[in-house]
Amino acid sequence: MAATLAEILPAAAARHLERTALVVDHQRLSFSELDFLSNRIANGLVAIGVQPGDRVGLLGANSWEWVASYYGIAKTGAVLNPLSSMLATDVLSYMVADAGTRVAIGSQAQAGQLHDLKAAGALDHIVLWGDGEAGDATELGDWLSQRSAAFTARPRQPSDPAVIAYTSGTTGRPKGAMQSHRAVVAAAVGTALMAARTAQDRIVSALPMFHVYGSSVLNAAMLAGSMLITLPRFCEAAMLRAIATHRATMIDGVPTTYDDLLAHAEFDRYDLSSLRLCWAGWQTLPAATSLEFARRAGCPMHEVWGMTELAGAASANPIHGTNKPGTIGLPYPGSAFRVVDPEEPSRDVPRGEPGELMYSGPLVMMGYCNDPAATAATLRPDGWLHTGDIAVMDDDGYVRIVDRKTDMILTAGFDFGVRSGE
Repeated sequence: MAATLAEILPAAAARHLERTALVVDHQRLSFSELDFLSNRIANGLVAIGVQPGDRVGLLGANSWEWVASYYGIAKTGAVLNPLSSMLATDVLSYMVADAGTRVAIGSQAQAGQLHDLKAAGALDHIVLWGDGEAGDATELGDWLSQRSAAFTARPRQPSDPAVIAYTSGTTGRPKGAMQSHRAVVAAAVGTALMAARTAQDRIVSALPMFHVYGSSVLNAAMLAGSMLITLPRFCEAAMLRAIATHRATMIDGVPTTYDDLLAHAEFDRYDLSSLRLCWAGWQTLPAATSLEFARRAGCPMHEVWGMTELAGAASANPIHGTNKPGTIGLPYPGSAFRVVDPEEPSRDVPRGEPGELMYSGPLVMMGYCNDPAATAATLRPDGWLHTGDIAVMDDDGYVRIVDRKTDMILTAGFDFGVRSGE
């Protein structure tokens, strides 16, 4: 079992070798190919001076380059700083400064922003993938063609920071949730276990990988040896085609994914018979949507829930267990829920009564970067985390969210909820 983020891909490559790991558009990469590519990127980063504990930004839409860079950064022992490709330059500037990020890898689509950040002194070095002029940046393609494909991941402890993920809320400054290797790996393990993901699964997802839900799905696919078919962005027709073409067994998405698919004029013309499971999370999934999609697609829908402060997905309705539409299911293995009096969090409320949802376990963040006050307000000394969600727990331990403090991001085609912890 992988203990750190850097161990996930090498372990998968050793087990699954030339089986297809990732499909993006018409590009297919095996587990071995993806591992070698990430090694070349790790060697490139080391050559420019990246050391364990350094912060390295990653900016771009879903692509094989993003995935290879993600694992390449992890292998150097650096701390990942995934950045949303939808953010304005001033917000990105704040995030990289707050995290202490001095090196960033990104796509040519974000080249202008990255060059601006470097010119302003926010970054020392930028690396770009894709077609276009690199300017004073390093071309990722040079590393991929010239650097060695051999690299031994630098040792890190499970308690060391692995990722600083920012809560891109609509109010106040974003906060950087510091996620340990233990938390990132546990989120992936739970995501694999609760959905019973296996090496026989072919999973279609348009979740942005810079978001913790998307990265949980990515890491779970690598752990399970599944084929991940990722879309650069959500499009109803493209997702339906991908399911039919690849005989997909699973979809990961947000509730609006399924609303939009159901509304597509040609939904019923696509062969979706290969699907065994659909996961929906990050916003409340209406029971009506769950039941209609299950009826028309012929596979069950399971609701999942999570937070940036919990390294991604953190609870789900399990595939091997009762699926209760309208609930966020049970906490991941090794974790626990409590529902407490919002005014007195040391006191649990009776089952069936509303209160604040608390979470404890290996997924809980280390704290907010450079923000001890916000950390103290969110994390209790005993390790329990305030989610800010008002919930009801039933007699079986399943939780239903009845009210919650949620920042919604609706921008350029991405539609997902991010709990700010504010």
